[in-house]
Amino acid sequence: MFTFKRKLPIWKTILGTISLALGIYTLFSSYSAFILIGFGIYLLLVEGSEFDFKNRKYRKIRSILGIDIGKWEALPDIEYISVFKTNEVTTLRARSAEAKVKNEIFKLNLFYNRNKRIEAYRTYNIDDAFKKAKEIASLLNVDILDATERESKWI
Repeated sequence: MFTFKRKLPIWKTILGTISLALGIYTLFSSYSAFILIGFGIYLLLVEGSEFDFKNRKYRKIRSILGIDIGKWEALPDIEYISVFKTNEVTTLRARSAEAKVKNEIFKLNLFYNRNKRIEAYRTYNIDDAFKKAKEIASLLNVDILDATERESKWI
């Protein structure tokens, strides 16, 4: 069984923990505590995928405080794995201010039936993305397409 979870940036971990702690602390004195708790959970939410190659199943998971939630589905015949680069924008809002944080991320997709895909993993580190891609590729005996640059190439 392989579980791939995206690592949270430090700022999300710190802000989420503070928000969750303040929300719990003020829970019985203010209704705004529910907003702080919700914001903390949102920031600490980790997405990922879990694969059971032996039984040919997978699931997309959401994890909060170590509890994984997701529905198992049959794993189709994978043709190849693609690693590509994109941007992720997170909007932080307060009462009178808004800030957008832009991060470069790398996604790992499993392609089947020519153009259908399963998003298997997201990371902020290119080496981590290719490490996971090589692990999965060796188990499924498929090729890896490096689409992180303008010109894609097979590995």
